[in-house]
Amino acid sequence: MSPTSSTTPATPRKTPAKSPKAPAGRVSEAGLPAEERAALDEAITRLEEGTRVWVALTLDQRARLLGRVRDAVGAVAQEWADAATISKGLEPGHPLSAEEWLGGPYAVIGLLDALRETLEALAKGRSPLDGVTIDQAPGGRLRAHTFPLNGTEKFLLSGFTGEVWFEPGVTADQARHQAGLAQLAPTESGGVGLVLGAGNVTSIPVADVLYELFAHNRVALLKVNPTQDALVPVFERALAPLIEPGLVRIVRGGAATGAYLTSHPRIAHVHITGSAATFDAIVWGASTGSAAGGSSGAEGADADAARAAGEPQLKVPITAELGGVSPIIVVPGAWSAADIEYQAQHVATMRLVNAGHNCIAGQVVILSSDWPQRAEFLQALHTAYAAALERPVWYPRSDERLEAAASAYPDAVWSADRTRAIVEVGGGEGPDPVESIEYFAPILGVVEVGGTGQEFLDAAVAHANARLTGTLGANVLIDPVTEQALGDGFARAIADLRYGDIAINTWTAFNFLTARLTWGGYPGATPADVSSGIGVVHNALLLDRVERSVARGPFRPFPRSVGDTLRRRRLAQGTILPTPPWFVNSRTGAEVSAGLTRYLVDGKVPGLVRTLAKAMQA
Repeated sequence: MSPTSSTTPATPRKTPAKSPKAPAGRVSEAGLPAEERAALDEAITRLEEGTRVWVALTLDQRARLLGRVRDAVGAVAQEWADAATISKGLEPGHPLSAEEWLGGPYAVIGLLDALRETLEALAKGRSPLDGVTIDQAPGGRLRAHTFPLNGTEKFLLSGFTGEVWFEPGVTADQARHQAGLAQLAPTESGGVGLVLGAGNVTSIPVADVLYELFAHNRVALLKVNPTQDALVPVFERALAPLIEPGLVRIVRGGAATGAYLTSHPRIAHVHITGSAATFDAIVWGASTGSAAGGSSGAEGADADAARAAGEPQLKVPITAELGGVSPIIVVPGAWSAADIEYQAQHVATMRLVNAGHNCIAGQVVILSSDWPQRAEFLQALHTAYAAALERPVWYPRSDERLEAAASAYPDAVWSADRTRAIVEVGGGEGPDPVESIEYFAPILGVVEVGGTGQEFLDAAVAHANARLTGTLGANVLIDPVTEQALGDGFARAIADLRYGDIAINTWTAFNFLTARLTWGGYPGATPADVSSGIGVVHNALLLDRVERSVARGPFRPFPRSVGDTLRRRRLAQGTILPTPPWFVNSRTGAEVSAGLTRYLVDGKVPGLVRTLAKAMQA
């Protein structure tokens, strides 16, 4: 889909999340000192000059420019990972620093490589989808099999696959001819875009800037979140090839800076990664309903009136990635003890990576009340959740969210010095707090629905669609035998999930990290009812009219995956990978993640061999 519009008919939206990821309420720029306003104006002027440079570059020149950025990112990769680790209250080299390698330089290098290949194809007059398999997806849709596309991807992430599903009605010819977005008309400038950077994962601001440039032909002003101020020197060196010719500028600042920039008459577009409350504050102003606690007085009344009249305070288009409450649907089957332990660790990982400060985090586990192994799985989940390494719950206002969960769930099971909890959903008529509030902290809910097989899966999908806030990501765990038994019913259930990213036997973090998949909420959101956001990012093939991305992983890691491969069960994903390095219980995750990043940087085989040896010790 186009990031600013969609031809998909709007579907009923679920209530936007109310998690206060950042202070809500439109902040007046009047308190911004004159010298700061002048500096911001100068940055925008320099970017306006840069628009002329950008539209003068050929596709070949843009591809070579991406290569220079890649070299710059590689040169600062170690410093990047260290600075990100320190910013989250950990020492460099800490076992949990794996997350900072993968969610930082690793993700950005992958995106740069994929974008460069797209530009090289376009420069030769080819579609980025040439050579990519396109076939039928359920519901009259087409899908492009965009991962893996080369031998490195097949080897390093064996057993993982990814598909981009197009909106119903898109033909294969349309998909191929429209791939390229703004790079199909590279001399048409998109003006100056404002990127309000995320505060939780360090690759996001850089990736969003790249998407502005290549999907929209917009030069970009990046305002970093204050939580990432320490990363600004790293970002400046990594993006120096784009900063020098005036294609990118980076500024610091708080809410007043953001308010000044979003209302600036020379900004053509705004992109934000954050919460629905912050989005509403930018678009509509402070409102009684815009955040927990709300606002009062004339300012809130004016914002509510503007929303009712359909007259936003923001006068330019906006795209956004806003998170939500992500389900983890556990389809009952006959699991071995090893399966139960592994998938319990998998679920714990979905919630605990980055201390739960992820829009990508799984938040509600949906189990079958009729699964004979339900109690065994729950016990394993509690064990894995409590045993994971302790870490600071560092994101601003996390203490408030933990206190809110403690108040809402007095019977919650707490661990890690009361910094993480598992709560049981009561099953009342309306959604529980854990189903409607994106806690953005280590709070994991468990809800049960009845049935087994297709009955359970259909009920779980309906529960996720109707009761959980947002439409960003959904996770499904299912063993190969059960999936084979369900057959077409499983495919239909996946199509029925109204989420922009779906992960089967992996976590939606894989979708996020994979450059040729898209990342964003399900189509149909509007500024008045934004849910998990408007538009997509990453999308290195620059595909148009996208509905969702679907990733698959192996149900069992190596060596237990060998049995699935030998039995050749339909849809089973064989793999030579052991426990993935992003799992919170991986003993060598930091070393493996750093090693994989270095291999992307320098391509040295001896280093990769050492990294793979470490991976086998996970």
